[in-house]
Amino acid sequence: MKTEIRFSGLGGQGIITAAVILGRAAALYSKKHVVQTQSYGPEARGGASASAVIISDDPVYYPNVTNPSVYVIMSQEAYNKYGNNAPEDALMLLDPGFVTSRPVCRCFEVPATSEAKSQLGKTVFANVIMLGALLEATGIVTYDALEHAVLDSVPKGTETNNKRALAIGQELVRSQL
Repeated sequence: MKTEIRFSGLGGQGIITAAVILGRAAALYSKKHVVQTQSYGPEARGGASASAVIISDDPVYYPNVTNPSVYVIMSQEAYNKYGNNAPEDALMLLDPGFVTSRPVCRCFEVPATSEAKSQLGKTVFANVIMLGALLEATGIVTYDALEHAVLDSVPKGTETNNKRALAIGQELVRSQL
């Protein structure tokens, strides 16, 4: 099985970090074949940012995402560029605090930024909340694999809040099932 996932938003929202963490969870802890790519505007923080992950049971021979089945979108600009034409059979997770449009495909509204601020005191955890939501919506990797990858990737001293962020994301999707 092969799954193509596109993460997009604004620089500073942790879009690329989220994709790297997911790729690490799949490659190192789930023994999958993974390719991760990224792009961002010259402004970096505040500019357009996108990253893609291909997770497959078989080797990946072409590194570019051509047909994403999962979208994680954290800004309206990103939705306009990447999510506006999502096929009906796709799955989209979006942050309703930053994205006002709604797709024709299956969609989970994940208020990651507002929940990160209200429950964890900092918006920096929004990307990990989105990862928890992605895990709950897709089961693309195991919880243990994702937790290991998160803890490998975050600054020391933030482990407890990042674990809470994963749980918050899972619950936000669970409440919509």
